[in-house]
Amino acid sequence: MNLFDVYPLFDITPVRAEGAYVWDDKGKRYLDFYGGHAVISIGHSHPHYVKRIARQLYDIGFYSNSVQIPIQQELATKLGQLSSCEEYSLFLCNSGAEANENALKVASFHTGRKKVIAFKGAFHGRTSAAVAATDDEKIQAPINKTDNIIFIPLNDISAFDSALKEHGPEVAAVIVEGIQGVGGVQIPETDFLQAIANGCEAHGALLILDEVQSGYGRSGKFFAHQHAGIKPHLITMAKGMGNGFPVAGVLVSPAIEAKHGMLGTTFGGNYLACAAALAVLEVIENENLIQNAALMGHRLMDELSQLPGVKEVRGQGLMIGVELDQPCAGIRKQLVQKHQIFTGSSSNNHTLRLLPPLGIGSREVSSLLEALEAILYQTEPQSV
Repeated sequence: MNLFDVYPLFDITPVRAEGAYVWDDKGKRYLDFYGGHAVISIGHSHPHYVKRIARQLYDIGFYSNSVQIPIQQELATKLGQLSSCEEYSLFLCNSGAEANENALKVASFHTGRKKVIAFKGAFHGRTSAAVAATDDEKIQAPINKTDNIIFIPLNDISAFDSALKEHGPEVAAVIVEGIQGVGGVQIPETDFLQAIANGCEAHGALLILDEVQSGYGRSGKFFAHQHAGIKPHLITMAKGMGNGFPVAGVLVSPAIEAKHGMLGTTFGGNYLACAAALAVLEVIENENLIQNAALMGHRLMDELSQLPGVKEVRGQGLMIGVELDQPCAGIRKQLVQKHQIFTGSSSNNHTLRLLPPLGIGSREVSSLLEALEAILYQTEPQSV
């Protein structure tokens, strides 16, 4: 039997990883400035993370959500403290798409409505309602297509007001990313986020903040929307939440009533997932990773903007998009093949995406900057 061939693959086979580095089966070391789509938040194979999961596995790895699982409440309490979202409730699941599916479902249950306002360039997942709210017809099967999703331009308050004026009584939710990742690191402006929050309140719709990629300290705050000072009704998270272990969640406003049976999951919130997620929070707190993300991100954005061929640098913290005056595919290829550095792409083929571990250091930042400079100037970087 062969694997179902849906991924274009680099000819690299990682076999070991530590911190910001990955080694392949030939012993070659790569600097990871992509973190597997922003998943690696605290660094590969962090010793505290490894011990937390291993210890939990010795005790109990899994049972269903039909019994008391105290580690779930331990996770909820810690998450509330570090995110400043103590008043929210936590629903645990397994992936970002699943988190967004559940958030959209809660919004529809709560309002009794079925329309959703989403934004051009958005990516919310590859399943059912989540992919319907994703602005990419190529990944929408006929079964996913619906007239219940209203797409409008990001940061266009006038278009948002018009959509609410036309569809307001039917709108269950507005879903927006804290920072658009796949869309090329596009940031919702503060006044725009505040306007859609106010619009949702005025029309009885719920505001869903998709923080699947931009959450967990990546932006220099725990959640990217906190830069705008708003309080969404629902916040979705995944990726950096588990540092590679499949875990996700939805934070639910106290204004929304929970009912038995409205949501469910077999694997969500299992013992191992909670242990992984707790380890991530503990490392973020103990190693001041959110502060480091803000500091290193500021340096990266400042120095990247001075390189030749760079048209614009967008981002917050360690979620950075570098828009070049040429397609970035060739640049990424040179970074991997000549300098052993992983970076990411986006739907904008001129935008290079940087999503390193939150603990990335000055040495690694210098390595990336020198490699990029060498490629853009067509000279070799000096050793660090």
